[in-house]
Amino acid sequence: MRISMIGTGYVGLVSGTCFSEFGVDVICVDKDAAKIERLRQGEIPIYEPGLEALVSSNVAAGRLSFTTDLADAVAQSQAVFIAVGTPSRRGDGHADLSFVYAAAREIARAMTGYTVVVTKSTVPVGTGRAVARIIREERPDADFDVVSNPEFLREGSAIQDFMRPDRVVIGTDSPRAQAVMRQLYRVLYLIETPILFTTLESSEMIKYAANTFLATKITFINEIADLCEHTGADVHDVARGIGLDGRIGRKFLHPGPGYGGSCFPKDTLALVTTAQEAGSPLRIVETVVDINARRKRAMADRIIAACDGTVADKTVAILGLTFKPNTDDMRDAPSLDIVPALVEAGATVRAFDPEGMGEARPLLPDITYCDDAYDAMTGADAVVILTEWNEFRALNIARMKEALAAPVMIDLRNVYTPADMVAAGFRYVSVGRPTPAPDAEAVAAVHATSPSPVI
Repeated sequence: MRISMIGTGYVGLVSGTCFSEFGVDVICVDKDAAKIERLRQGEIPIYEPGLEALVSSNVAAGRLSFTTDLADAVAQSQAVFIAVGTPSRRGDGHADLSFVYAAAREIARAMTGYTVVVTKSTVPVGTGRAVARIIREERPDADFDVVSNPEFLREGSAIQDFMRPDRVVIGTDSPRAQAVMRQLYRVLYLIETPILFTTLESSEMIKYAANTFLATKITFINEIADLCEHTGADVHDVARGIGLDGRIGRKFLHPGPGYGGSCFPKDTLALVTTAQEAGSPLRIVETVVDINARRKRAMADRIIAACDGTVADKTVAILGLTFKPNTDDMRDAPSLDIVPALVEAGATVRAFDPEGMGEARPLLPDITYCDDAYDAMTGADAVVILTEWNEFRALNIARMKEALAAPVMIDLRNVYTPADMVAAGFRYVSVGRPTPAPDAEAVAAVHATSPSPVI
């Protein structure tokens, strides 16, 4: 089978590459000629662990290719996936479907036989029907079906998520289209992956409902963390205690500075807008959106408070800029709210991120980008852990203290243990956990037994 993947962004490139690993012939299409040329040369425009090697092996095997010629790719394909961007539309929170509809028109003009047109992009309920109308208007004689096949890829774990998914959701009422999609996902069917066939509308709603529910879990535990700080409870104990309940589950119960990324912010907004227009408002989701926006701004205030109430003429080291580790994605990252607030308050910001500084530079131009974590901390009055990259989990505490002008850490990802940091002589602030008062004997014992502790 041969398929086309329209769009070589995160979803399109990962999905197309993984389908080729399943043995499918895949043509990835993009209008950006420079990007296509880079991909042909083996240069991957996004950071995703394992993707570069997978692209290289499948290109070498002849199953994966890249082109700007949409018409030629579609003419050769039994299934065509639309995997273009659907960013939030300015002003009203709607998903911008202009790229989806433009792709549908081009696909319609290029089809040569029965074709399954698959929306892989995240789209509001009703989009699949609209795509079908567009294709029918362009080509009244076309033989086609439209299918919804939402992606559930986590940045940093996308290949594993595609190869070993929790489920595959396919929205179609056409037996012919079902047969094509079953063949495409045959590898997953053989390993007994749940494959759920639904209507177009249900499939589209599943994607939004899933992302919105996860965003709600994150926001819930963040609010519980704030309450823990006022009551003396430890949010990690609370999260474990409720997460062991099978009805709740452990995932997405880690407190932090708020959710970001390419999915949760725009998908929650889009679902809120859809619900309002349908006359069935989602008050919980509306509140989640508001709380998350407020939380990011509040984190800057938390940093300032930890610096004796002011960062004017002070230097703050920021470790991590991307919205999560193992990606270079800066879309809606908490750093985009927190760092400008610190700069506006008078701080000099020195930052390091293992993969995201290239993407961050045009978005955060008023800060200094450093070679590593210790370089960022040199001469700083405080260090902030903003993204929980693994390399930030085992920093040498003695070296940190030597680099910093003052031993102050604001750990917004709860990477370190409060008692250990206090014993090492730090003023330590985390999220939702009590910080013990310094114990003179414990501090002396730590320094006596481990002059260069690594935590």
